[in-house]
Amino acid sequence: MHYEQALERYIEATNTHRFSEVEKVLHSEAVFWFTNQNCVTRKDIKTFFETAWTHIKEEVYEATEVKWMITTEQAAMCTYTYTYKGYQDGVFVSGKGRATNAFVLENGEWKLIHEHLSAMPQIEGSKQ
Repeated sequence: MHYEQALERYIEATNTHRFSEVEKVLHSEAVFWFTNQNCVTRKDIKTFFETAWTHIKEEVYEATEVKWMITTEQAAMCTYTYTYKGYQDGVFVSGKGRATNAFVLENGEWKLIHEHLSAMPQIEGSKQ
């Protein structure tokens, strides 16, 4: 697998809304920094994802404007604009922000070791 496929695999896993799938792409020492919370243990990361999936139903997460900043044989780092859309309390919501992801090659497999997300204000909200 190429490092670019690792990002695609992470996005796909996120959109399953099953942490067991996300966990497959995470490095054992993964650390996530979000706008309102830092997650430094696997339990913290799992709780954050599961809480988000509970609050935004049918969420679709995407990465656009991906730019690979650093790529070596053992590590790769990218920035991108993330977008999400789904339903919160029955109301369609969407938003976007900036992301930085760092991957490392471990035992022949690319794993996500760090994610840093910074949210932007909500871009859309309407009842459907």
